Amino acid sequence: MSLGNPAHTPERARRRYRGFAGRKQPSKASGAAGFTLIELIVTVTLLTILSGMVLPVARYAAQRERERMLRTDLMKLRDAIDRYYLGSMSGQFAQAPSFGYPPNLQALVDPIKLHNGHSLRLLREIPVDPFTGNRDWGVHSMEDDPSSDSWNGDQIWDVYSRATGTALNGTKYREW
Repeated sequence: MSLGNPAHTPERARRRYRGFAGRKQPSKASGAAGFTLIELIVTVTLLTILSGMVLPVARYAAQRERERMLRTDLMKLRDAIDRYYLGSMSGQFAQAPSFGYPPNLQALVDPIKLHNGHSLRLLREIPVDPFTGNRDWGVHSMEDDPSSDSWNGDQIWDVYSRATGTALNGTKYREW
């Protein structure tokens, strides 16, 4: 005897269960529980297309990073050349390799004696060109033709990369 709700009697539960006995249960073999062949082919095709798009993007990202490093290194070198010039022309250097612009890039790394007794290094080291992999930068003096590769040996006025490639924006690295 049930003390609760009369709708929940054991007899009524049996009748409710028997109502499901005549229905057919979906089988796993009918495909209701998995993917169809078409769905798998479409998925694999989409993944192939997407992975094919990622490779060029990754390659351009690496080149863009090297170009950023080249710009940064050129700015560091040019800034050091300008600071050498300003310090030399203002008379701050007690003993420097040359008056005006530096005679070579190593003069930016070597300590320069100041009048107050301290020494100054404009660069810790000559940076490595990210495209050539060495520290051999092209240099120009004020008398040099900017489009030439030669340096007449005078004081360094500008630096450029000796890389022969073309940047993503279409300019030559040498012209930066």
